[in-house]
Amino acid sequence: MSEPVATLRLNPRESSRLRKGQLWIYSNQIDTRRTPLKGLPPGAVVDVIDDKGRFVGRGTANPATLISVRLLSREPVSLDREFFASRLERALVWRGRCYAAPYYRLVHGEGDELPGLIVDRYGPVLAVQVNTAGMEALRPLWLPPLQELCGASSILLRNDNPARALEGLPAEDEWVGPPVEAVDVPEAGLRHRVSLAQGQKTGWFYDQRPNRELFARLAQGARVLDVFSYVGGWGLAAAAAGADRVLCVDASRPALDQLEATAAAHDIAVETRCGDALEQLRALRDAGESFDHIVVDPPALIKRRKDFDAGREHYARLNHVALQLLAPGGMLFAASCSHHMPADTLLQMVQREAARLGRRLQCVHQGGAGPDHPVHPAMPETAYLKVFALRDLAGG
Repeated sequence: MSEPVATLRLNPRESSRLRKGQLWIYSNQIDTRRTPLKGLPPGAVVDVIDDKGRFVGRGTANPATLISVRLLSREPVSLDREFFASRLERALVWRGRCYAAPYYRLVHGEGDELPGLIVDRYGPVLAVQVNTAGMEALRPLWLPPLQELCGASSILLRNDNPARALEGLPAEDEWVGPPVEAVDVPEAGLRHRVSLAQGQKTGWFYDQRPNRELFARLAQGARVLDVFSYVGGWGLAAAAAGADRVLCVDASRPALDQLEATAAAHDIAVETRCGDALEQLRALRDAGESFDHIVVDPPALIKRRKDFDAGREHYARLNHVALQLLAPGGMLFAASCSHHMPADTLLQMVQREAARLGRRLQCVHQGGAGPDHPVHPAMPETAYLKVFALRDLAGG
């Protein structure tokens, strides 16, 4: 059991502005003169009250970070093993309703009211990110019920997220149970072999699953270019669906080696190019290449608000060259997982680049993450993924 060690009071201005349901409390929202943060150990359980003394919520504090409190409950309940078992079971029940097989994101941080905790499930193996001092401190309360509810044989605590350094946490990965070299992820009739310890983030990007399904359905007979392919979620699905040609581009040679191994195991023909995405796109353009179906799905290019302008222009350059490679009547899937990039800004940016090239586009689909990545209604940051399927109207 973990009971609060302190009570923090919001200042009057922030008490009136606090969004209903918000799970983050920033340091400048707290009346630190009356209820100082200084001296609290990172991860300490605290209560938050408004300037009138009314209870706001219970959560964990870290005085060393800008987000100083992350709320876990709006009620003064004990943050004990039963509390976490209930939250985890609720998350598990929802995924069980959405997916026939146990391959999905099981816990999506604030979206599941478990801020700082990410869990991806690969059958009996779990990949976990613990991104806050609070969740790290409370690990003995949530890890055992997580393991029991899933019948997990092995759990990788993937501790390389840069957010951990900001929270004062170590970066070394840990295994609970025997280490697993790789797992098979079923999707689109394929089994993708993925390394959890060596792959990106938690190994596989479940969030793009519904968008990859649409991409593949539209790719039959098409020449396909998959930019930032990683291990081939988009490109291999398109190839399996009957694409005429598939070229995958990524900067990671190990990721492309894994992609090629999966393709060989399924007797699928793909081409790969290793290198910087923008350089490879320009080289393809200069070589006179053309594709009917292109996806540009980069990692987050805007990690901090101050990087917005530079990141937006990076997205613009990538999509500009992609449009130069797009055949008349083709389809461009433009994606961003930067929560600092609003959806309308992404769409307007691609439209701007199309206009510069004299191209006319029609948006036929706007997508986000699948139902295993729930969005917290009071926290737009949790709706981080944006995908637009844009059809060229040449000749129309």
